[in-house]
Amino acid sequence: MKKKLIAFDLDGTLLDSKKRITNKTKLALKRLREAGHLVTIATGRSLPLSIEVIKEGDFDHYVLCNGALAYVKHQVVYQNPLDRQAFKRLLQATQEKGIDLAYQNMDAIYRHSDFDRKKMERAMFSFGACVPPKKSFSENKKTIYQALAFYGENQEGIFSSEFPEFRFVRWHEEAVDVLPHDGSKAQALLHMANNQGIHQEDIIAFGDGENDREMLQLAGTGIVMGNATDDLKKIGDYVTESHDEEGIFQALEALHILE
Repeated sequence: MKKKLIAFDLDGTLLDSKKRITNKTKLALKRLREAGHLVTIATGRSLPLSIEVIKEGDFDHYVLCNGALAYVKHQVVYQNPLDRQAFKRLLQATQEKGIDLAYQNMDAIYRHSDFDRKKMERAMFSFGACVPPKKSFSENKKTIYQALAFYGENQEGIFSSEFPEFRFVRWHEEAVDVLPHDGSKAQALLHMANNQGIHQEDIIAFGDGENDREMLQLAGTGIVMGNATDDLKKIGDYVTESHDEEGIFQALEALHILE
């Protein structure tokens, strides 16, 4: 079979509801690698929040922070950070409204404030993470690749018109990712594919969330998990079983990709 780039979202896709990679999924990953395919994760998580999965799944390639960073053989091949000046303005705007903001460097994540710790806990705990340690942004001189803003769906779109430099993508009822306006997992995967001489039509992507939408549409084959929303299922080329029902293995077998 022609070499493919096969990308997996983590939460709700590669990981089951207990945040584990099932044995069947591990077998599928092994068989894909043995067949010569490039296997990667594509997640909204930062490196510190992904490292255990990277180790457990034996990944050499990974797309992090919703496409702000892409690694091939553990080396950075693509970067798309947040505009620092625009981020400073966003930080001021969130503080004026009493909204907590966390920000991610390449190797760490911090929160800037403590307006509503319970809200941060509910969002971070939803994917097995803790509330990040506190560190004022003014103390941090490193590049910012992604931010997390903790506000509810009743405030949807509150910053969109004021900050055209960014996209605000909801991943929890009380939290959104703040991405570069042109940032997405899709763009990072396309760069990774080009870097490895793989055509766009040979990208296969698995996902279940709103931050997977672009990569599912970009991929030659977009596979949507059974636990995704009905709206997301409409854009997939194939809808598989849920992350708790061996959806990855089922789809790879049904589409004859494991042969």
